[in-house]
Amino acid sequence: MALLKLQINNRSYEADVEEDTPLLWVLRDNLGLVGTKFGCGIAQCGACTVHLDGEAVRSCVLPVSAVGKGKVTTIEGLSENGDHPVQKAWEEVDVAQCGYCQAGQIMTAAAFLKKNPKPTDAQIVETMSGNLCRCGTYHRIKEAVKSAASKTK
Repeated sequence: MALLKLQINNRSYEADVEEDTPLLWVLRDNLGLVGTKFGCGIAQCGACTVHLDGEAVRSCVLPVSAVGKGKVTTIEGLSENGDHPVQKAWEEVDVAQCGYCQAGQIMTAAAFLKKNPKPTDAQIVETMSGNLCRCGTYHRIKEAVKSAASKTK
């Protein structure tokens, strides 16, 4: 066990965990940040996506020790009031059905739009295809990303 200091959602946390514990389980089980979901456990579905220093990463396979001094952002920290352009677009387009994958979808889209604020449809589809949606809301996901891109500065 090691006492690790983490910067998550602009707050400092400490977690006394094994260094190879996946970040996902530290977030959910040790820190009570349960917005990030477990999907597959092998970094294939995207439900566990968070940002590490602004990059979208799969927290189910990222050892917490690999975070180091990096800054983690979870869905809870993306915006204080749920008013990030991607979150607003998700609501406007009514993307979610069951909603399970949506935190990971939103985190992937937010990181993508930060790097590419004016994406083509093909770029949106390519980027978002790494996140699975068992309800098949892919058309609405693409529309929400396009909508958010049009409102992002």
